Amino acid sequence: MKVLVVGNGGREHALAAKLLQSDRVTQVYCTPGNGGTATLSGCQNLPYSVDDFARIGQAVVENRINLVVVGPELPLSLGIKDYLAKFDLPVFGPNQQGAQLEASKSWAKDLMISAGIPTATSETFTEVEPAIAYLNQQTAPIVVKADGLAAGKGVIVAQTLEEAENAVKSLFNEGFPKLIIEEFLVGQEVSVLAITDGITIVPLLPAQDHKQIGEGDTGANTGGMGAFCPTPLANSAMMDRIEREVLQPTLTALQQKGIDYRGIIYAGLMITPEGEPKVLEYNCRFGDPETQAVLALLETPLDEVILACCQQKLRELPPLKWHSGSAVCVVMAAGGYPSSYTKGKVITGLDLAEKTGAVVFHAGTKLVGDNLITDGGRVLGVTGVGSTFEEAIALSYRAVGQIHFEDMYYRRDIGHRVQGKS
Repeated sequence: MKVLVVGNGGREHALAAKLLQSDRVTQVYCTPGNGGTATLSGCQNLPYSVDDFARIGQAVVENRINLVVVGPELPLSLGIKDYLAKFDLPVFGPNQQGAQLEASKSWAKDLMISAGIPTATSETFTEVEPAIAYLNQQTAPIVVKADGLAAGKGVIVAQTLEEAENAVKSLFNEGFPKLIIEEFLVGQEVSVLAITDGITIVPLLPAQDHKQIGEGDTGANTGGMGAFCPTPLANSAMMDRIEREVLQPTLTALQQKGIDYRGIIYAGLMITPEGEPKVLEYNCRFGDPETQAVLALLETPLDEVILACCQQKLRELPPLKWHSGSAVCVVMAAGGYPSSYTKGKVITGLDLAEKTGAVVFHAGTKLVGDNLITDGGRVLGVTGVGSTFEEAIALSYRAVGQIHFEDMYYRRDIGHRVQGKS
């Protein structure tokens, strides 16, 4: 079977590598891919952007692709699945209507409210003045969210009302047509990625993602600076609640809207101090960097899971099998990220890092001649697996210590919330 993975990040490198572990997968293509997929045995990069549907369709025909797996949210929100329908092959990911779950936070919020799914109280605005008037009736901290795709950085947790007002003005100036002002929830965030074929929904192992740039979970939001899996915060009792109160009602609400949703429903949750799960947001695709940690523990062949979703045979699939232990992914970023940063720095030590037993997934890299160079804000995701969290964390950082590029930055406390709890 030949598989095309759409995307160029660490998530796509992890997907390609996992798919190639299956005996049934003979070749993976990535478009556009990155330096990691360019050097991955059995994988070939294609030079098409994720929104160039005509070229992607052409590649499907020319390379006799049997399955398309869409990584990022942008092509899903633009309707890549709808476009590829004419090629009559399985495409993993929701159609454009279903992708609104991530592409429009106000649409998703309305769905949650109508379905009785626990979430923060909020209001949606299309103009600055009413939004600021609403803010003046609230207390800080408070959350301001862009209603649209913002690469994981369209959420501002304002510590003061003045900061919130500035966030409102800034997001409208950036061209977002709507924004949401939302109650600030206290607790710990958990990422629950679930696979669905539109009829059945099955959660993967729960993970936690460190979104903030600074150690101690401080500073600006990023696309994610690290992740670990499984999180002890979502034990079996909590996962039962999440399935019952969040995942199943979400799928039912989509069905009631006539949406045939086949792909990932990613629920970003806050577990409050009282132990209540509340939805912060949805994503319509594999998370990044959660995927690099979650898939490291998946024993069931990924292509089996994906095809069962595409063919609406998830109910017939045996229960997912998982490796025991824990996985931790540490993101190595370019200095200055998530603000301005430079590209083109030569990366060294990758071979030494791999010799530790960790796996290095490439995110923002490019192969130029014989050199791998930096080509994005989040450059690498170094993933370690161990029988305990402590072992996985130690392995990840041992590998990180072998890698170098100019002005590199990484958090040294990924997994700090669970150390000593495994």
